[in-house]
Amino acid sequence: MTDLLTLIAVPMAAGGLQFPEMSPALVSIDFGFIGLGTFHLRWYALAYIAGIMLAWQYANALIRRPDMFGGKAPATKEDLDDIMFWIILGIILGGRIGYVLFYMVPYQQDVIAANPMSVLKIWDGGMSFHGGLIGVTLAMLMIARRRELDLLPLGDIAGVVAPIGIMFGRLANFINAELFGRKTDSAFGMVFPEGYVPGSTPPAYDWAARQWVYSGQEFARHPSQLYEAALEGLLPLVVLSILIWKFDALKKHGLVAGLFLLMYGAGRSIVENFRLPDSFASDLPFGLTMGIILSTPMWIGGAWLVWNALRPKPLHKPD
Repeated sequence: MTDLLTLIAVPMAAGGLQFPEMSPALVSIDFGFIGLGTFHLRWYALAYIAGIMLAWQYANALIRRPDMFGGKAPATKEDLDDIMFWIILGIILGGRIGYVLFYMVPYQQDVIAANPMSVLKIWDGGMSFHGGLIGVTLAMLMIARRRELDLLPLGDIAGVVAPIGIMFGRLANFINAELFGRKTDSAFGMVFPEGYVPGSTPPAYDWAARQWVYSGQEFARHPSQLYEAALEGLLPLVVLSILIWKFDALKKHGLVAGLFLLMYGAGRSIVENFRLPDSFASDLPFGLTMGIILSTPMWIGGAWLVWNALRPKPLHKPD
């Protein structure tokens, strides 16, 4: 009994704010009577759905105002519906494939060797934002070519609506008590659950008792998920929205997409100094993290898009 109490006890001496005792699932439905076990409607899944739906609504609102693009919208509603379908596939497939290539193949070969099917277990977690971005880019390239659409203004729409999904996703990371930060003595430090339950990986949630599991040895850590929600999601959303609604930024094709890449790359690189690196990728040189390394192409691509959008265009003289 003592061991059990130690396992689930909330640490009192760690200092910092206490992680809210909030279930990672909105509702749990027991289907055990038909042999299907318990279904958990998780906040993380709802975050994906809400982020995609709100982004789709925002994108529709933009294409209904062709004057914002200089007189012609880059896509019709039918185009946008088709694009959103492929973007969702790009997010899911790209996010998972990216995680496998960027994190599992270099650092978790033993996990793959022990169970090759683990690369498909998307439900166990493991999604890469940068992989998802590549998947979305490929999806947009394919649709733009198939429907003969201008890629740059489509990218601008994606750049201003993507922060919605990013913000919701990072908030869901917080609710899941995952991807938390490094140890800190600051007033913003928070004590996250880091307990272990056989058959699961920390952080663990005891579904029967409906409470998080603590080891009793926790430290206050940066709530880096909230930092990311603000710097990667909320800030780009607000800044880019002001630029397009007040300063006609969508008329400079590629500008908004480039600024999004730069702002995300900057926000991610800043937060990487507070976020706890994955244990299997924590020994990179010069204080680098995988997040910083993968954000470097975003800096380069974003800078080129901004330069291309703002550079003076040659005047076309009549023949």
